[in-house]
Amino acid sequence: MATIKQVCRHVRSKNAGPFWVTIDLFFDGPENYRRYADSSALGPELMQRLYGADPRLVRRYPVPKLHMVKISYARTSVQGGEVERDMHCGQQYVRLLDVELDV
Repeated sequence: MATIKQVCRHVRSKNAGPFWVTIDLFFDGPENYRRYADSSALGPELMQRLYGADPRLVRRYPVPKLHMVKISYARTSVQGGEVERDMHCGQQYVRLLDVELDV
């Protein structure tokens, strides 16, 4: 099985407002995009396990022209709140890099 870091040329995470986080997976070409963009491994259960996100509030947006998948989820605490550890969510993507993707 391939991992995200093996099939994506770029992975980033960022705020999507004070209540949401977005993760962008830029696949390294059309072949890997077609093969892995719909992987069940990238489902709401993964976001729940890695980030504590409510699976009902996970959204997935494929962007075929860019060979990219955007995954957004509701933050467990508001940006800048008392328990905030990554105000801009710029480091959240790291947990995904070793996730294995199914075909």
